[in-house]
Amino acid sequence: MAKQTLQLLPHDFTIHSFDSSSDIPPVIFKSEVYFVGKTADELSIVCNSDIELDSLEQEPGWVAFEVLGPLGFSLTGILSNISGVLASANIPIFAISTFDTDYILVKRKEAKNAMNSLKKEGYSVRS
Repeated sequence: MAKQTLQLLPHDFTIHSFDSSSDIPPVIFKSEVYFVGKTADELSIVCNSDIELDSLEQEPGWVAFEVLGPLGFSLTGILSNISGVLASANIPIFAISTFDTDYILVKRKEAKNAMNSLKKEGYSVRS
C-alpha cells in the first residue's frame, strides 16, 4: 500500500480538559475545526488556540496533520505506522480520528522535525 499524504492545517490548537459534567462551550462551534470527546471521567475539547475557554487544564501550542482521505474502514495500520515514525523521532502526539480520516497533533516546536521524519519514511507532507 502506498504511503498516505498528510496536510499540515494552518491553525494552532489547544487541548482543553473539563469535568465530565461540564457543558460544551458554544463558542467552539464558530471554529472551522474542533474536536470534542466525552467519557464518564472527562470532557476534552481541541480547538483553535485563539478561542479562550475556562477549562480545568489546557495544553496550547499544537498543530495538526490531516491524513488526506477519505480512509476506508477496511484500511489498517495507518495511524499506527504514522505514530510509529513519530515515536522513533521522539515526537509526542495527540491522535484524533473522524469518520473519514485521522489527525495527528504534534507540538508546534516539533512540526518541522515531524515533517522531515515523515518525508524520510516516504510520506508526502503538504504545508
